[in-house]
Amino acid sequence: MIVPAEKELRAALARFAHARIEHDVRPTGRTSRALEDATYTLCVMTGARTAEDALVAADAFLDQYGADRVSASQRDKTLAA
Repeated sequence: MIVPAEKELRAALARFAHARIEHDVRPTGRTSRALEDATYTLCVMTGARTAEDALVAADAFLDQYGADRVSASQRDKTLAA
């Protein structure tokens, strides 16, 4: 599976959150389409079939990005020593 870039994943999550809020506050055909599009994008990026699964997968990716940064930082400190 292709792993999404952190920046793009965060942008897709923000787009999904915005669409979800807009649709919950004032549901219209436009907000419904925006939410469907944002959900589809997030599902494709994470390899999930539902919005709920995509959010769980996105959290896992973000956790991994954080762990990778910590690991790289520790590696850099070791090399500097």
